[in-house]
Amino acid sequence: MKKLFNTNFNHEGIHFMLLVLRVSIAVFMLFHGYQKLQMLTGGGPIQFGDPIGVGEPASLALAVFAEFLCSILVLIGLGTRLAVIPLIVTMLVAIFIIHGPDGFDKKEMALHYLVVYAFLFVSGSGKYSVDQIISNNLSKRRR
Repeated sequence: MKKLFNTNFNHEGIHFMLLVLRVSIAVFMLFHGYQKLQMLTGGGPIQFGDPIGVGEPASLALAVFAEFLCSILVLIGLGTRLAVIPLIVTMLVAIFIIHGPDGFDKKEMALHYLVVYAFLFVSGSGKYSVDQIISNNLSKRRR
């Protein structure tokens, strides 16, 4: 019972769960981004919303950049804190502009993504990431 209510951090467990969280959220978002990438590269007319007023092709390209490219970076843990910024912006646009007039049920998924991306922005990618490899190499050079 004592272990159940222990508030000390299990650092290895946290790093492992950061890996699980990072990989799973990236794979989930990659499905959304891949569909948009196919729309962008399909060669047909682009029919996509323009929620921020930059034009349909540019809006689609920004969504592909965030949901596909940035998700790959999050997946491997490369520049994770920077990579989640476009994803956070994309989720804010989805919540407040795309689904602004809708009920909570339509905003819920974007809110879930937003919470995870905000957490990754604060926590970073963890021990099992390319960021950690780069950090280790930089600290070796400083010695």
